[in-house]
Amino acid sequence: MRHGWPLAIAGAPLLQPVETAFGAVSGDTMLISASRAATLKLANQREAAVPRHPVLLRGAVTFDLSHALAVADPALDLTVPMKGPFKALTLDWEDQAAAALELARIAGILPAFLVNPAGSAEAVEMEAGDLSHFTDAAALQIASRAALPVDAAPDAGIVAFRSPNDTREHVALVIGKERSDKPPLVRLHSECLTGDVLGSLKCDCGPQLDAALHAMASEADKGGWGVLLYMRQEGRGIGLINKLRAYRLQDQGFDTVDANTRLGLPDEARDFPTAAMMLRLLGVRSIRLMTNNPAKVDALAAHGVTIDERVPHALPDNPHNAEYLATKRDRSGHILP
Repeated sequence: MRHGWPLAIAGAPLLQPVETAFGAVSGDTMLISASRAATLKLANQREAAVPRHPVLLRGAVTFDLSHALAVADPALDLTVPMKGPFKALTLDWEDQAAAALELARIAGILPAFLVNPAGSAEAVEMEAGDLSHFTDAAALQIASRAALPVDAAPDAGIVAFRSPNDTREHVALVIGKERSDKPPLVRLHSECLTGDVLGSLKCDCGPQLDAALHAMASEADKGGWGVLLYMRQEGRGIGLINKLRAYRLQDQGFDTVDANTRLGLPDEARDFPTAAMMLRLLGVRSIRLMTNNPAKVDALAAHGVTIDERVPHALPDNPHNAEYLATKRDRSGHILP
């Protein structure tokens, strides 16, 4: 999909990812997400009225790549405001459509496809059920361990995890002496290039990462220990490029949740089964979880992790992320001041 190859999912028409398509590709219909359909004012049509269901639409003219991108990418809504009219069509292959949109999210591209495109390349054949094999955390394994002195904890160790079904490699930083009689202080931290590496002020990720490591080091000094799960799931699971697209929409006045919705992507797409499997492979069954998000507690508990305590992890805001944190509190249920 990143190379622009179409998908031939058994039981569905040929599906060409719009964002990565190349050449003179066109189609009479498009597949988009329900949230993107709502942005395009299709939510009042009967076939598009079911929340979270994929939507098949037909336009007044054939979709070439420029027309299709204008439908798929909300960043173009201001420059190409006049779209349509569109007609939502009956979708008889909903499972396959849902699988395609989820694969687009995993690939980090816009969730939009030309249907039965003319002029497309050779397709990749698959079945909708193949998605469950790709996302199955059971295949995760420990690939390597090493000592990794870090600023907060010179005696820290790192454990790398890899799955044969996934190119992402997650790591756990273990601080303090591992012990079975005391639950570790745990932070599930999703990769954030802009915040963790570049020091972005638009989020609180960098400061949260640094504060978590120092809190675990303090815990180790008192005879406890900590585990930082560093998950390769940028943008809460939507990918770096889509996260930057969401930033651009935020600059236009949309909050974090609405920006993701306009992209046709979920606000929450993190891989909690993999996080739970990482803890299981480390021999950890119960934890003290550093989070302000009760939904994260529930998600890990649903996958077999015992949460002995939720440890608050709120940090001061700044002029650039105050609205971002307020959205977390007011719309996503985070426990914040």
